[in-house]
Amino acid sequence: MNHQSHTPILEVSGLHVYYGNFHAVNDVSFTVNAGEIFGFLGPNGAGKTSTLSAVEGLLKPRSGSISVAGFDIHKQPLHARANMGVQLQATSFQPELTISEIISLYAGIYGAAISYEQILSILRDIKLEDAAGKRFGQLSGGQQQRVSLVIATIHDPHLVLLDEPTTGLDPQSRRQLWERMESIREKGHGVLLTTHSMEEAEAVCDRIAIIDHGRVVAIDTPEALIDHYRHDPEVISVSRKGKITLEDVFIGLTGRAIRS
Repeated sequence: MNHQSHTPILEVSGLHVYYGNFHAVNDVSFTVNAGEIFGFLGPNGAGKTSTLSAVEGLLKPRSGSISVAGFDIHKQPLHARANMGVQLQATSFQPELTISEIISLYAGIYGAAISYEQILSILRDIKLEDAAGKRFGQLSGGQQQRVSLVIATIHDPHLVLLDEPTTGLDPQSRRQLWERMESIREKGHGVLLTTHSMEEAEAVCDRIAIIDHGRVVAIDTPEALIDHYRHDPEVISVSRKGKITLEDVFIGLTGRAIRS
């Protein structure tokens, strides 16, 4: 499963983000390597979105550094962003445009020249060749996610950021998106994935970081985290039938309380 070399595509070091006096991200450091799907997991309000926004360059941290493909996000923002693809939420797309027009528009924004034949070839690749003339709002949730992932990767970026991309998808659409992520990894690119699905993290991520109350509490492969905490009574306190899962470890490390 793991095809990574140890070349960091993303380096986050000593990141601190504040909202007024609230310390949302507290000394967060991690790397995403070439050819790696890296999962970023945490309860609501744990600091995931703030960290992602800082990586995208949308939010200026109080301190710490972020580099994408060797480019500092604040000193060389254009170079850093050119090496990054972000899966936008469906609401970001112009509803009156057709799928082929949207792909053409974003290819232009990223400076990637694209012909109508290439657009059809891309749509064939994601099994949406019949949708070229449809509007974005006419597609199902799974189809919309496939199109937005194509747009995020149209300029062949070294790093792809995916923020809960499979929420609300049926199992078939979710599996198809996992395959797309794996094909990005096969190219030697890096994927930073946030997800609430522990099953998803266990299935597709090479390594994961668990963040809680703004701090990273664990980073490792899913298998190693399960092995490490399997016999720790302070983490795995529940008597479980069958095997210990990543979800057991996650709840053990972040607590059972529901976050709003």
